[in-house]
Amino acid sequence: MAIITLTTDLGHKDFYQAALKGSILSQLATANIVDISHEVSAFNIPQAAFILKNAFYYFPKGTVHLIGIDSVFNENTRYLAIKYRDHYFVGSDNGIFSLLFEEDPSEIVELNIMQDLKYLHFPLSDIFPKAVSHLAKGGKLSEIGITVSGIEEKMTIQPVIEPDIIRGSVIYIDSFQNIITNITKELFTSVQQNRDFTLYFKRNESISQLSWHYNEVPEGEKLCLFGISNHLEIAINKGNASGLLGLQLGDIVRIEFKS
Repeated sequence: MAIITLTTDLGHKDFYQAALKGSILSQLATANIVDISHEVSAFNIPQAAFILKNAFYYFPKGTVHLIGIDSVFNENTRYLAIKYRDHYFVGSDNGIFSLLFEEDPSEIVELNIMQDLKYLHFPLSDIFPKAVSHLAKGGKLSEIGITVSGIEEKMTIQPVIEPDIIRGSVIYIDSFQNIITNITKELFTSVQQNRDFTLYFKRNESISQLSWHYNEVPEGEKLCLFGISNHLEIAINKGNASGLLGLQLGDIVRIEFKS
């Protein structure tokens, strides 16, 4: 059964999400539609990229991923369908693909599907469902678009690295209020070189030991670990780390390594 995933900022209150799903099912009644998230903050491209990047590779090859972020009609924005690591992605060329992919995609087309003017302002009910349904049926990219090279580039804030210090920032707060930074395990390990460290953040808080799991410390105690995203997390065992520690998106964290 064809799998189509959805990552959008449509939420659950309005009819937009249902309209999107109904449009897909009208094209492909047997589609297996999987919600990755509809709770992305409005127009938040980096947040959507982080969520989808950490989810898509769990799906079987051939899965089609529809991205509904900042996708309203704009005459200067292209709609793309892309093949990457044997997965397919459909969305607006607004920079999200550059945040998703770690290497160049194997194929990129700009969609040339005829737009129904009735849905001009809402391609999620027209062009995108047609594209993802076509791909989920086994159709070729070349049949729905024109080959193009390159995608819109979008930069994110990267950690600042010194011989004994990494300065990073908070890039995501999950529904458990765990704080996820832009410091990857690979970066941490390359700078650490088996040295002791101290992680500093707001309110003069600090942590000097990595944990393997959240329950490694008593309930209510803070910890840091590399979670499923492979990024450094700050958490409180069965607690609200973001609220209790006062850390929000964009806040700075600092890791100091002993010389």
